[in-house]
Amino acid sequence: MEREGWPEPGDLVVCTVDQVVDFGAFVGLDEYAGKNGLIHISEVASGWIKYIRDHVREGQKIVCKVLSVDRSRHHIDLSLKDVNEHQRREKIQEWKADQKAWKWLEMAFEGREDDQKRVANALITSYNSLYIALEEASLGDREGLEASGLSAEDIEIIQKLAQENVKIPTVEISGYVDLTSAAPDGIEVIRKALKQVKRQKDKDVTLEVRYVGAPRYRIHVNAPDYKHAEAVLRKAAQAIMKYVEQHGGKGTFLREA
Repeated sequence: MEREGWPEPGDLVVCTVDQVVDFGAFVGLDEYAGKNGLIHISEVASGWIKYIRDHVREGQKIVCKVLSVDRSRHHIDLSLKDVNEHQRREKIQEWKADQKAWKWLEMAFEGREDDQKRVANALITSYNSLYIALEEASLGDREGLEASGLSAEDIEIIQKLAQENVKIPTVEISGYVDLTSAAPDGIEVIRKALKQVKRQKDKDVTLEVRYVGAPRYRIHVNAPDYKHAEAVLRKAAQAIMKYVEQHGGKGTFLREA
């Protein structure tokens, strides 16, 4: 998959090394059609470089930072040394995800190459990533797709494609509530307290409560991210304990380590 246009200074780009010379390395920008760049030897690695081929070689896939872009000369200056290992891994993962999304788009618009490119460019312009666009589509972001200028037919195809192929990553956390009630109907009080979990309305989250052993109950949360999961877990625990306490009982929350 190749984007139209040019990268901006500061962008991280995936490149393939085409030629290594004494003063640097010429590379092709994998994400931009027909765009090439130069990594001057001073930007290959920190410190003095004795043999440049100890650092880069022809055919190598690397991640570079865009230093400057001269469109009139069709020239792009790049830096390899300004990209740390974390940035490199993250960029490669993003690039691979976009490659996967492009393959899905090819299948969805098979035999319609112009439509495929048009839709891809619209999504990349709006979301800056084809895979992220499909992630949002799988979560029902129709407004975002409409804002991208896509037709109703395009949107139906994209949403169906996303729902069939994109698996949204989730996290799972748990906590415990210890509940006691000395009331004559204490068991019923606790049973109704646990039902408070069902009142936590969040379409992106699944909540489950299980009995562990008196007086302990386990609350299990599955959510898109840890911050979201933690908030839902504590809100559910507080709702349960509040009900018990309002009916003369006691509740304690314990976060699973």
